[in-house]
Amino acid sequence: MVTAFSSATEIAREIRVGAVSPVEIAELYLDRIDRLNPAINAIVWIDPDATLAEARQAERAVRAGTPLGLLHGIPVPIKDLTAAAGQPCFYGSLGTNTAVQTQDDLIVGALRRAGCVLLGRSHAPEAGTMSVTETSRFGVARNPWDLSRSPAGSSGGAGAALAAGLAPFTHASDGGGSIRMPASSNGLVGLKPSRGRVPSAVAGWEHAATEGAEARTVADAATILDAISGPDPFVMYNAPRPERPFATEVGRPQEPLRIGLLLEAPTGLPVDDECVRAATGTAAFLEAMGHVVTPVTPRFYSERAVLGYVTHIMDASVAAMPYLWPELAEPYLRHRMARAGRASAVDYVQSAMLIQAETYDIVSQFGRDFDVLLTPTMATVPVPAGELVAEANEHPDLPRVREGRMVSFTSWVNLAGLPAISLPMHVAADGLPIGAQLVAGPWREDVLLRLAAALEEAAPWVHRRPAGFEV
Repeated sequence: MVTAFSSATEIAREIRVGAVSPVEIAELYLDRIDRLNPAINAIVWIDPDATLAEARQAERAVRAGTPLGLLHGIPVPIKDLTAAAGQPCFYGSLGTNTAVQTQDDLIVGALRRAGCVLLGRSHAPEAGTMSVTETSRFGVARNPWDLSRSPAGSSGGAGAALAAGLAPFTHASDGGGSIRMPASSNGLVGLKPSRGRVPSAVAGWEHAATEGAEARTVADAATILDAISGPDPFVMYNAPRPERPFATEVGRPQEPLRIGLLLEAPTGLPVDDECVRAATGTAAFLEAMGHVVTPVTPRFYSERAVLGYVTHIMDASVAAMPYLWPELAEPYLRHRMARAGRASAVDYVQSAMLIQAETYDIVSQFGRDFDVLLTPTMATVPVPAGELVAEANEHPDLPRVREGRMVSFTSWVNLAGLPAISLPMHVAADGLPIGAQLVAGPWREDVLLRLAAALEEAAPWVHRRPAGFEV
């Protein structure tokens, strides 16, 4: 029997054989959004009539016996930083155009070709630069496991919606941990694909950002990746084709690997004990599977490279956002725009070149010093809701430690273009989910999926539900 917490692959299978209709599935989630979303503020825009119209079209395709996509009839919210035809794209801002978009970003086109039905838009921080999901336009998104906590960001609305059973999976994107941090905070599987794996017409944040999804199971994450990955002959570059479909990696045996264990944050910031336990507990499972786990001290990006990324590349990306009224942007973003205006094109290029040069040495550690890196996903347990954006607005020129602890283990992975996955391997003493992160070498999502599937079997998590959202 299909429920709100059934996996996307299970629902797609039931739709394909006619056991349930896309309309019934859409109505199930529309009802849950209507009843449960006010508590968490995860979905910020929805057009039920449009969703039901797409679901009826998907139902007709099933009845007609036409070829169906991998995710046919599955409703999916689109993150509010991504354009979808027929929906506005607010970018989480009061200062952007609210007109209905007429063209899909490539990721949305891929989801449509896979048969997905669009289910509104999920909450995201303005311009996507914060690791919590709080905006002046839409307010504060909350974690369904504890409404006083944040679901993280920038795919925080996506993570909260999925954890609360408002969708079978959710579209997400990741420029510094924005898939993995919400996965950790909400008890989900968050796969960040390799650079070039999921085609994008514009490679955001100097090729550090990528599209992806939040999922409940490893099988869902693999199937979604099959549905959205390339190659696309018209984009600037593509990752190599995988040897076989990613979904077939689930359950496939993995030969013993050298897994490097990193418990100290690359930023030098403190790491909560519960986050350490998530990684060490995962290490114990991996050792029991025959893998060799060894503490390592990898090389990471220099302080100059990180500062250049933050103050040149990210600042310039904020300033280039399609604002109509930039004066309505959050104060911390206006600070970034002003700082971008003081930097030169030479500053930008020097920062980009330095990141590229250092990336070569960082990536070369994989396969030479270790095969996979195991870390906590974040250096902190889920943070309080409603505080970090206010802090950034009050002191936009000061370092923000809590935000830094959230991205300490994730952001370098984006600069390196590597694949990584956050798994809900630990539950803290207060019941909050805590993730562990696995990072693999270039384009080795297959390795991550094999390891993740084995961990899911050894320490199942899909049965966990946040209290108050079970029905």
